[in-house]
Amino acid sequence: QVQLVESGGGLVQAGGSLTLSCTASGGTFTSFTMGWFRQAPGKEREFVGRISNSGGGTTYADSVKGRFTISKDNAKNTVYLQMNSLKPEDTAIYYCAARRTFINSPIVAARDYRDWGQGTQVTVSS
Repeated sequence: QVQLVESGGGLVQAGGSLTLSCTASGGTFTSFTMGWFRQAPGKEREFVGRISNSGGGTTYADSVKGRFTISKDNAKNTVYLQMNSLKPEDTAIYYCAARRTFINSPIVAARDYRDWGQGTQVTVSS
């Protein structure tokens, strides 16, 4: 089991940027596909994006495509979510998640990730 800790959330104005980080411990980071999800109040948790274990493959939700970028630094056991052109509807708690796999496939369902961080709040003001 891997432990995940997110950081970097906060309050930002619409149009601004934030970078979230998720650092893993307790596992072999290079064997994990990492996902980012978010959950707004009163809504279900939704997929934001994922990156393959090698960092060579990414998938994004249509709602964030072109604005968000996921990257992975295997040397630092950290995955990043760079968020640009933020909108009020991006306001949510953001979670990172891990799934041990060497297959580069678009894993987008929350149920397919075993390990989760505690989440970090992102609030975008209009």
